[in-house]
Amino acid sequence: MQTDPPATRSAAPVGTGLRRSVGLTGVVMLGAGTAIGVSIFSVLQPAAEVAGPALLTALGFAIVPMIFFAIIYAWLASALPVSGASYEWPRRFLGPYIGFSIAWLRIISNVGALVVLGRVFANYVGMVTDIPPEWFAPALLTLVFMLNYLGAQIAARAQTLLMVGLILVLGFYVGTGVPHFSRALVGDPLAGFPLTALAAVPLMISLFLGIESAVEIGEEVRNPERTIPLGILLAILLTAVVYGAVSLVTLGLIGPDALARAKAPLVEAAKVALGDAAVPLIVGAAALSIIKTMNSTALVFSRSIFAMARSGSLPAALAVIHPRFGTPHRAVLTCYGLAMAGLFLPSSLVFLLLAVNLPTMLKYLACSLCAIRIVRHHQPLAATARISLSGRTVVACGIAAVICAIGIILAGLEADLRPYYLVGGWFVIGTIYYHLRARRQAGDMVA
Repeated sequence: MQTDPPATRSAAPVGTGLRRSVGLTGVVMLGAGTAIGVSIFSVLQPAAEVAGPALLTALGFAIVPMIFFAIIYAWLASALPVSGASYEWPRRFLGPYIGFSIAWLRIISNVGALVVLGRVFANYVGMVTDIPPEWFAPALLTLVFMLNYLGAQIAARAQTLLMVGLILVLGFYVGTGVPHFSRALVGDPLAGFPLTALAAVPLMISLFLGIESAVEIGEEVRNPERTIPLGILLAILLTAVVYGAVSLVTLGLIGPDALARAKAPLVEAAKVALGDAAVPLIVGAAALSIIKTMNSTALVFSRSIFAMARSGSLPAALAVIHPRFGTPHRAVLTCYGLAMAGLFLPSSLVFLLLAVNLPTMLKYLACSLCAIRIVRHHQPLAATARISLSGRTVVACGIAAVICAIGIILAGLEADLRPYYLVGGWFVIGTIYYHLRARRQAGDMVA
């Protein structure tokens, strides 16, 4: 086990066999493609129920913590781009056990995300087909992991095509809705300010999760010190524009009260302008969105497992690179097996979403602490960052990000405690595994 954190950029692994094949477009599409996913089709209804006409204000509030998280991730990526970054950074700068724990908990998060996406996809597509819905999730998982097995470049290209298709569909939704837009239906976005808007933030934050996904394939990105930070910036801008336009038009078509009652809010809103043609349009958009998000989630998941194996936290066999495709193919297959097993988790979307968000917030918290530690204790590395931020600014953003992450974690306690028990139990299992493996490795060294 590595115990001494590196102080320079040279600590980034070299000669791993991973191919630098992903450019700026791929980075933007991985980030925005992960964020602009199933949430736009599921979050607006409960958020409108909580916030009413203050939904747009809640969206603005939800962007704030993601801006802090994005700044921290962009700065870290400009200083030390590595694959499996959300594992590697905590492992090196907070300690091997903390790095392992964050990555271990993210197994639950990634599996939960893939299961949610598969099930929501089945629900939407089930509206227009007679194919048994239980077939969709395993079939989609198989397709997505096959793309990731063949290479990050192929997965990134698929992500770009899917993202372009989704933006075109959502653009059509917005464009056809504008002529029917009613300012009176939108209501007062400052109604009940600020409490009603703040109450919806824990729901709205899920709209932006994953905006930093490209940092997890840092060693497969061309010129990553520049490309990843710029890609994160463009991804968050694109995501904010898309969500803002869709939310505003939806409110202007059916109003917050009808939105709060709708089972399929975008379908109900699109019917105002398109009639029955709204169903295939929105179902098609949902399908594109979900497949795209599954693709990027699978890519990030497998690179995390690869990074853990490369460092010795998981069996070394999972760090083997495919000689032809240049991908961590055994890690990809392992993640595929875990995702398929996840189909046996409880079907409650509230349960699954909390199981996803809790480890994600812990990941953001740990990486924010890494940025603070680098500024304070690893000045040579901090000086190599391509983003020109002062150390004081980075620390301030890191502290703000830590506070935001803790607040979001606590906000979910009242919704459902079961995910907290699941994550806690998985943490205990991981801790036992970590110490047993460390003891065995120490014994092998003595022998």
